[in-house]
Amino acid sequence: MILREKTTGSLDGRVAIVTGAGRGLGRAHALMLAEQGAAVVVNDPGVAGDGEGSDVAPARQVVAEIEKNGGRAVANLDSCANWQAAGDLIAQAVDSFGHLDILVNNAGILRDRMSFNMTESDWDAVMEVHLKGHFAPSRFAAAYWRQRSKSSAGSVYGRIINTSSESGYIGLAGQVNYATAKAGIVGMTLAMARELERIGVTVNAIAPRARTRMTTSSFSGYPQPVEGQFDPRAPENISPVVAWLAGPAAGHISGKVFVCYGGEVELESPIESEVHLSAGDRRWTVPELAERSPEFFAHGRPPGVTPLPAGIGG
Repeated sequence: MILREKTTGSLDGRVAIVTGAGRGLGRAHALMLAEQGAAVVVNDPGVAGDGEGSDVAPARQVVAEIEKNGGRAVANLDSCANWQAAGDLIAQAVDSFGHLDILVNNAGILRDRMSFNMTESDWDAVMEVHLKGHFAPSRFAAAYWRQRSKSSAGSVYGRIINTSSESGYIGLAGQVNYATAKAGIVGMTLAMARELERIGVTVNAIAPRARTRMTTSSFSGYPQPVEGQFDPRAPENISPVVAWLAGPAAGHISGKVFVCYGGEVELESPIESEVHLSAGDRRWTVPELAERSPEFFAHGRPPGVTPLPAGIGG
């Protein structure tokens, strides 16, 4: 048997945390970061797709898989949306591996309902896991890197990669809680990118299309893989983008959102001025706005609800 020498990875010597890393996208990210040389804290309490229950097996299985491949990993079974647990998560990475370089916020749940049927618990649970579950670890990671920048009198190596969704700016029906949370993550990404730029920490977000428990439960007829063909919906397609953003080659990129699916990556502009109308040095009147409003849509954008782009939801 010929033993291959391990090639040098772009993340050799780095330490990463991936939340929601027991299954789906998070698992793929954890394996990819480990393949690139990072030591990984695999965070996952093992809840169901709606956030209920717990299972220690998924996180521990990913750790075992990383170790089997020659990497280093530890499991963390706490909820990243719990404030104290989020602080402990950052501390565990530092205690286990000496420092922290990368935080991938991936954990999420779904409680899909039409707005007129949504319950308070449906709303609160999704906000808790997505928004607080992104912010709480980011807050403690940012504090850690800020302290390091003070002690080293310079910039540090820090990467935050958040997980948004096209639902956040397309607004998929039946996902008002999820869409709101994912749009909030974009705002969080932009604000923290500005705050942490001066200490050398980058903050970006991805909006992935992939086959996971969440997507297959939301969309009927979600495309299944065909044997022998490239699977454009495989979660593993997204992870190279995460590893790139986590690596030194993307150190100059921050405050950006990338849609990724299959072999495609798109740089998005979450909010951009498209059409500007001016009334001059006075306020508008209602009749004037009614008269000139067609100018907003003169370039082809429909005045009603924008149709979904191809490939969304199936």
